[in-house]
Amino acid sequence: MKTSRRTNWPVLLLVALGTIFILFPLYMTVTIALKNPEQMAHSAFAFPTELHWENFSRAVEMTNFFSAFQNSVMVTTSTVILTLLTNSMVAYAIARNMQRRFFKGLYFYFVSAMFIPFPIIMLPIVKLASGLHMTNLFGLIMLHTVYGLAFNVFVYVGYIRSIPVALEEAATVDGATTWGTFWRIIFPLMAPISATVGILICLSTYNDFLLPLIIISDAEQYTLPLVQYVFQGQFNTDFNLAFASYLMALLPMIIVYLIAQKWIINGVTQGSVK
Repeated sequence: MKTSRRTNWPVLLLVALGTIFILFPLYMTVTIALKNPEQMAHSAFAFPTELHWENFSRAVEMTNFFSAFQNSVMVTTSTVILTLLTNSMVAYAIARNMQRRFFKGLYFYFVSAMFIPFPIIMLPIVKLASGLHMTNLFGLIMLHTVYGLAFNVFVYVGYIRSIPVALEEAATVDGATTWGTFWRIIFPLMAPISATVGILICLSTYNDFLLPLIIISDAEQYTLPLVQYVFQGQFNTDFNLAFASYLMALLPMIIVYLIAQKWIINGVTQGSVK
């Protein structure tokens, strides 16, 4: 006997509206990137009747795109790797010593740092980075790693405390050190939450504009968000070239997110039945 499935129209309508809100900005980015100023003046929403692929090559020349893209990839990759290695160790030390006053206070110190807006600490960061001669890509990597420490520790500690301590006790009986226990047992079990932290750090670092703006002083070390500012003139903005550059910068992160999304979903599923 066949059972009829009723369509949940309110949910379907919300999903459709959400899809439109997500796809419409992407549609506008593609159409504006393929138009010329005359087509833009005629209609900003209509699909271009003539495709201007030269916008992409001109955008690459104006922004020195590939050099900036190389800088962004290096900063993003280094930040993700350094964040996963260091922040997980800090969180592990806190999670397994929460009964001690020092570590408990340290945990709440990191949590409280999540509520401090970046503009408040922006000027002290510039002064400190300048004094330490870190107004370069290396300094940018260090600052991204440290600035994400508060949120990452908060996420990591909650996950680590769900891992049974008996696993570490068994490893200790077998002669494993604390260092060996972490890297051989705990860190592999943290793969689900590490995937989540990694993709969030990757997206935020790659798309960050404000921190590189106040830290990087050498134009040859500019990241993609900085070089795209060249399209903003004093009295006008070249939207066609700007959106062509935005689209080229957007594509790598779309690919990364589509690939990483699979790992995040698998990690969350594994974590739920762990």
